[in-house]
Amino acid sequence: MILMPEFPTLSGHGIVFVVAPAPGLPGAVPSHYLGLFNETNNGNFTNHVVAVEFDTIYSRQFQDKNCSHVGIDINGLVSVTSKAAGYYSNGKFQNLSLISGKAMQVWVEYDGGKKEMNVTMAPVHLPKPNKPLLTLSEDLSPILNQNMYVGFTSSTGSVAASHYLLAWSFKINGLADRFNFSQLPKLPRIGPKKVSRRLTIGFPLICLVLVFGVVSGVVYYVRRKRKFAEVLEDWELEYGPHRFKYKDLYIATKGFGEKELLGSGGFGMVYRGILPTSKIEIAAKRVSHESRQGMREFVAEIVSVGRMRHRNIVQLLGYCRRKRELLLVYDYMPNGSLDKFLYDQPTFTLSWQVRFRVIKGVASGLFYLHEEWEQVVVHRDVKASNILLDGEMNGRLGDFGLARLYDHGTDPQSTHVAGTLGYLAPEHIRTGRAATSTDVYAFGAFLLEVACGRRPIEPQAPVENLVLVDWVFSFWRGGEILRTVDPKLGGQYVAEEMELVLKLGLWCSHSEPVARPSMRQVVQHLEGDIPLLELKLMGNSTMGPMFAHREGFDDFALSYPQSSSVAESFLSGGR
Repeated sequence: MILMPEFPTLSGHGIVFVVAPAPGLPGAVPSHYLGLFNETNNGNFTNHVVAVEFDTIYSRQFQDKNCSHVGIDINGLVSVTSKAAGYYSNGKFQNLSLISGKAMQVWVEYDGGKKEMNVTMAPVHLPKPNKPLLTLSEDLSPILNQNMYVGFTSSTGSVAASHYLLAWSFKINGLADRFNFSQLPKLPRIGPKKVSRRLTIGFPLICLVLVFGVVSGVVYYVRRKRKFAEVLEDWELEYGPHRFKYKDLYIATKGFGEKELLGSGGFGMVYRGILPTSKIEIAAKRVSHESRQGMREFVAEIVSVGRMRHRNIVQLLGYCRRKRELLLVYDYMPNGSLDKFLYDQPTFTLSWQVRFRVIKGVASGLFYLHEEWEQVVVHRDVKASNILLDGEMNGRLGDFGLARLYDHGTDPQSTHVAGTLGYLAPEHIRTGRAATSTDVYAFGAFLLEVACGRRPIEPQAPVENLVLVDWVFSFWRGGEILRTVDPKLGGQYVAEEMELVLKLGLWCSHSEPVARPSMRQVVQHLEGDIPLLELKLMGNSTMGPMFAHREGFDDFALSYPQSSSVAESFLSGGR
């Protein structure tokens, strides 16, 4: 059964299971008399009524327990025994609210042999409790007639609209049939439809989450757009294929993660990456570029360099410009830079055969830049850390971030000093002008660096050994130039090739630009097309190498300044 009030906060009178002589007693009054009795016959022995009330209103007149109680009534509404509605579970009493609107089941049993009446109740989903709610020990035979009516009544005199008997079963001399709860009828809705908590709580919460999600999405989109924002001006459209999207480079390098860092220097940091679409391995160098003036010229030069093709030049694939940052994208060289194999306890020592092949490759690449390409390219940063080794340990000249281009037959216009200390030609430091001869000077320092396994400038060395060129020159004057060879080679080198490289290094490092060889001449000497004759001391501590078969010359003498030290020459205004 279910007792459901018409209004949630106001309860009506309850329902009564009744055994009476007739369906309705004469003069029965509804409301608090439950449609059973009236003021005059309430409590009369002649009523012959046994009832079980499920009352939902407290009445002091009828000595009720509370506003939700169960009582056994005999001939009147003052219960013989009563108790608050509930049931026993595991020996503990559990309260039930008769106006909760929830279905519950009730067992009313009378044992004539024991003269005992039991009333038991429980929620509809639980089995019958072992302990009854009410027990009345009384012989009911004097009260009950031979023919009796068994039914239900309520405050209206019948089962009210808000009281529902979902099912009931009656049996004399035996147990009543059990119910099949799955076949119980559905209840009609009373009053306004109850709003689900899922709607009252869940719907606003879902709306709030959706609004938060939309706002977060917009914020994320704006931040992401700013994060990957690039500077793109109209003049860059002509360089379309050479410009990379910052987002692609960010993804390729895993957000320029520390694990992808290949190296760093004064001009930027280099990261390894794999382009998301083409899956090509790249090296991306981040270069700061504070000045907007000259940016167009700089990008134009970068794109021009990207058109160069030579086996000993690292391919510049393109660039990306974002805010005050430039990213230069190169082919990835798996063996890294040459300097890692010369210093700082390398994993293995490069053999002279590999070093000599690298030297000739770099010389060939510089010759291509200076004379063979459509414009003259001055690299401005030739050094061991910018010589990269491919998978077969071939040397390739890389990092064109400082490169400058000008037409053949014209003079370079740059007046900005750029490069690395120890590789800078003295005239470049004085004037800021970079030319092919300044690249030759840096290449001379590079030759000595590879042959001797020493940096061009060793700050921790004694003063007389501070500058590598001076140190090698002093051994040449003493006729012991091979004593400068990298000891890590362990004497495993070709003496003629080593001597050639050392003397070319001295010649390329001459303090006077006009006295240095061109890269064409350097390549010819390295390939053995032109022999390099002995350097000879001439008068007044002057040395000059004599060359045979020079183009346009029979003999050529190259003189160093009259000083016992190249370092002294530099300090006095020479190199």
